[in-house]
Amino acid sequence: MMIIVKSYRCKTKSEIRSLVITHRTSTESRSEQKMEEEDDHPEALSAEDYAAEAMAADLDPWIVFDARKTPRAEFPSWLESNRPSLVSRFGDDVSGPVGWIAVYGTSHCPSKGDVSGLQESWERLRSSGRAITFQTIKEIALNHNVLTGKWLMHLDSGFKVDHAWECVARAILDGKIALAKVSPRDPNSDGKHVICVYNQNFADEEQVMQLDAAIRATGIKCPLSYKPDVYTYLGIYRNNRWKLCPTIYESKFDLECVPRRSHIINKVTNLEVT
Repeated sequence: MMIIVKSYRCKTKSEIRSLVITHRTSTESRSEQKMEEEDDHPEALSAEDYAAEAMAADLDPWIVFDARKTPRAEFPSWLESNRPSLVSRFGDDVSGPVGWIAVYGTSHCPSKGDVSGLQESWERLRSSGRAITFQTIKEIALNHNVLTGKWLMHLDSGFKVDHAWECVARAILDGKIALAKVSPRDPNSDGKHVICVYNQNFADEEQVMQLDAAIRATGIKCPLSYKPDVYTYLGIYRNNRWKLCPTIYESKFDLECVPRRSHIINKVTNLEVT
C-alpha cells in the first residue's frame, strides 16, 4: 500500500523548489567527485545542506502503512516488499524516488502545531539580538505548540537496518509506539539509514524516557539520539552557525548492568537522566 505524503517546511513553494534543486545538483556533484577522487575523505556539509536534503526527502513520495486504515493481515507482505535496504531513494526503472518508508499506528494523531507561526517567531528572534539557545528555541516551540520529537538511530544497510525497522514497525502495530519512519537506500549516504521514532512532546522528559524504553523493549541496543522537531523545522542541523547541538538526549544501552537498561544523558545540561 502506497500513500503519497507531502510535508512543507519553508514559507513558500518557490523557496522549497530552489532549495531542493540546489541540493539535488550538489548531491550529483558530490557523487561524481567521489568517483573521481582516490582518497575517501568525507566532505563537510553545512546545516543548510542537511536541511535541504531532509526537505527533498519530505517532498518526494512516501511508502506508508497506516494501521488506522489498513488491515493488519496485510502488514507482513507490505513489510517484506518494502525493506529499507531494498527500496531505492532515487528510484529505478520500475519505480520513482521514495522519500521515506513509514508506519502509522492506530494511536497516531498528526501534530497540530503552528509551524508558520513558529518560523515567523524564529525570524523575529534572530533579528532581536537575543541569544540563540536551546531555551529560547524551546520557548517559541511551546508558544506555537510545535512539540513533537524523535529518537534517531543510524544503521548500516542490509540486515541491521531491516531487522531494527521490523522490530520498531511491529511495536507500532502492537500499540507500543505511535509513529516511525526509515530512510530508503541512498548511494550517497555511505551505506547508512536513519530510523526516526516519534513522540508528542520533547519538553516532557518522562515521555521521552518512556519512548526510549519502548524502543529498547523491541530488542534494539544501538546508540540513540533525540532531536526535537522544532530544530528540524528551523533548519538546525550539524554545523549550524549557532553551534547548537541538534540533539538533546543521548541513549546508550548498558549490556553489563543488571537489569540491562539505557544510560541517558541530557546533552543540554550534561546530566545523567537514567
